[in-house]
Formats: sequence, C-alpha cells, structure tokens
Amino acid sequence: MIPAILFHGLITGAIYALLAVGFSLIFGVARIANLAHTAFYMAAAYIIYACTSLMGMNLYLAVIISLIVTTALGVVVYRLNIRPVKESEPTLLVMTIAVAIIFQEMIDLTAGTDYVSIAPFISGYITLFGVKLLHQELLTLGISVAVLLAVLLYLTRAKFGKAILAVAQDAEAASYLGVDTERVNLIVMIISVLLAAVAGAMIAPLLILNNLMWNPALLTLLAICIIGGLGSIKGSIAASFILAYTETFIIFLLPMGGFLKGAVAMAMMLAIIVIRPGGLFGVRLE
Repeated sequence: MIPAILFHGLITGAIYALLAVGFSLIFGVARIANLAHTAFYMAAAYIIYACTSLMGMNLYLAVIISLIVTTALGVVVYRLNIRPVKESEPTLLVMTIAVAIIFQEMIDLTAGTDYVSIAPFISGYITLFGVKLLHQELLTLGISVAVLLAVLLYLTRAKFGKAILAVAQDAEAASYLGVDTERVNLIVMIISVLLAAVAGAMIAPLLILNNLMWNPALLTLLAICIIGGLGSIKGSIAASFILAYTETFIIFLLPMGGFLKGAVAMAMMLAIIVIRPGGLFGVRLE
C-alpha cells in the first residue's frame, strides 16, 4: 500500500503543482486572482476530445492544437475581460467566474453534459514494487515535472524571467527601471494559462471529463494556494504535494475516501488560515 500511495500521490501532486504555480504566478506578479484558471484546464482537455472524437484528428496533433488554442483564449480573455477591470478586485473576481461559466456553457452546447473520455497517449503499464503504473501516468508525471522545472529555470535564469520577478517584488520600481510591466503581465498570463493547459492535456486521459470539472479543481487550487501562501511559487509546489499525499492516503485508507477529497482540502485550508493566515511560505512571490 505504501508504494502505491507514494506513486499516486506524486502523480497527483505534479498536476496540482502545474495548476497552482500558474495561478500563483499571475497573482504574485499582476495581482490578478484568476478564478477562471481551472476553466482553461478544462478547455484544454475538451479541445483534445473535440479534435479526436468529433473531428477524427490525430491525438498528438490534437494536443498541440489544444495548447495553442487554450493559450490564445487566455490572451483574448486577458485583453478583453481581465485587463480593463484588474484594478477592481470584486469586479475581477466576478468577471473571471463569468468567464469560467461561459466556458462551461460552451462545452455544454458543443459536447453536451455527458461524461466523456480520451484515449491514453501511450498504452500499457509496468509494475514497480508491486504497484501497477500505467505508461500514461508515468508520461503525465514526467512531462509535468519537466514543464515545472522549465518554468522555474526561465524565471531564475532568463533575462525576461528576472524582469518578471522584479515586477512581482515592486512593479512601480521595476517600471522606473524601464521594465514594461504591461508586457510582463501579458507574458505571465500566457505562461499561467499554458501551465493550466498542460495540466488539462496531461490529466485528460486519466479522468472522466465533464463540463463541471473546473469547479472542484478550482476549490482544490484555492486550498493549495492558501495553504502554501498566495503568490508563493515555492509554497504552491509544497502545498500541492502535501494535499495530494493527504488525499491519496485517505482514498487508500478509508472506504469511499474519494468522496472526501474536497472536504479534506477545505479542512486543511481552514486550519492554515487559523494557524498561519499568510500560508506556509508567506504572501510574496520569491
């Protein structure tokens, strides 16, 4: 049982980390609480489904199209819906929820409300330490970790990545030094949505999809970011694996434990708010 918990918690944590880092990045840099973040995750999965099941397209081509289209949607949403209202937090929250509901209804109109599934990118499985692991699960883990490492290296090593961190620390001072903060915000939105799209694409073959899947994912995402500290990339990654392993432990240990995932996330979030309101790693982007 312990090897199974370790492996499945690692895979779940990697997907959670992709979502949480994207959310924390846009919040930490642009101070945008994008509640439509998991709607992009859902959109990426459904675009793959539409391309393969409804249009008969090659699976790998469908994944590439999904990432491009989802990222383009993120740019459109940022320019038309988020940027005009980002100075008003209540309006921004309502706007991003509205965007998520629009995505939900668009999927309802095009793909329906039935549960659907996507074929795995690679078939087969291997057995490690007595645990049966699908090749798709290993692929999901490998790509998720690789993408996370690439983003972290970009932020810490690339010149523009350092500009992003400078805006996160003090946007006004960065603008005085010649950093185009609006361009930084747009690039960060693109990275954020791309991370959500990669998470959606990688998890799609492992889940049963429906047009409400963004909702529980959003609750989990908010719990992770509050536990780790809003705007903290390090905190988001740590909290992703903490929550993933807690959920996996409960699922393996308790009958019907899968139905307790949301309750566990909310309970951990409330406990952190009481004990350490700023989260495990504070509220500033490292």
